[in-house]
Amino acid sequence: MTSPDALGPAALRPWLPSPLRPVEDERFARHGVRLLLKRDDLIHPELPGNKWRKLAPNLRAAATAGKDTLLTFGGAYSNHLRATAAAGRLLGFATIGVVRGEELADRPLNPSLARCAADGMRLAFVDRSTYRRKAEPAVVSAVLAEAGPAARDRVYVVPEGGSNALAVQGCADLGRELRGAADVVAVACGTGGTLAGLAAGLGAGQRAVGFPVLKGGFLGQEIRDLQRAAFGGPAGDWRLDDRFHFGGFARTSATLDAFAREFEDRHGLPVERLYVAKMLYGLTALVTEGAFPSGTTVAAVITGQPEPSEPSSR
Repeated sequence: MTSPDALGPAALRPWLPSPLRPVEDERFARHGVRLLLKRDDLIHPELPGNKWRKLAPNLRAAATAGKDTLLTFGGAYSNHLRATAAAGRLLGFATIGVVRGEELADRPLNPSLARCAADGMRLAFVDRSTYRRKAEPAVVSAVLAEAGPAARDRVYVVPEGGSNALAVQGCADLGRELRGAADVVAVACGTGGTLAGLAAGLGAGQRAVGFPVLKGGFLGQEIRDLQRAAFGGPAGDWRLDDRFHFGGFARTSATLDAFAREFEDRHGLPVERLYVAKMLYGLTALVTEGAFPSGTTVAAVITGQPEPSEPSSR
């Protein structure tokens, strides 16, 4: 059984606080805006960025509760599934990943899911209708039934994207690390947990801008609900700009790819396409639109690393 003490900072040696590095970019400089990159992607090679911040408190809770198996949810290219599988391998948890898309069960695993399987994660594919009901106890029970009668007592359930009250509280540390360093902090949003915690951790006069990578306009309420669960109510100054999802999750475009390649060339930073590229594109657009007065310092949170298998232009 994994000890809660084994999940402290010394166990996997995360780089915390993560580096905060200024970069020179004339698209920002011509508007009098200073750009910083908050390199959360460097926290840990296998649990980078918001994945570490969200998973660490949940892993401690699982170990404290005597659970030895993690069950969680994600799509075919889920960074969260990969991070959970890696955490299981590194820290001695069994892992079960519930994957959206029953049709995927009959196909060869893509490199992302293959990495999960190589790290020991048991993959359970469900149809999309069932996946939408993933929070219902009956759906979880059905998955656990396949794992054997003793699984229920051993399993700790982590929600899709890792976003729950514990994760949001963990992400508040990101905001605390940025207190006094920037006027505005930008972050990509999937389930909203990182933004919910980040905003709560920032200091007075700072604000956060989230760039959703999914379309639908539902994320604001999700963030409010997460903050209520984590902190008892609204916390921090934040807003969303949902113009830069490029068609939805796991979708990009030739325009976004070209922007990401140019940013990589300018700054020597590998740009993850599904989250980070959309945030950087949106942030650059806001600066060009004059959204920030001259003299503003903006920090962009780099939440993850690119994978060779990432889908592009689709």
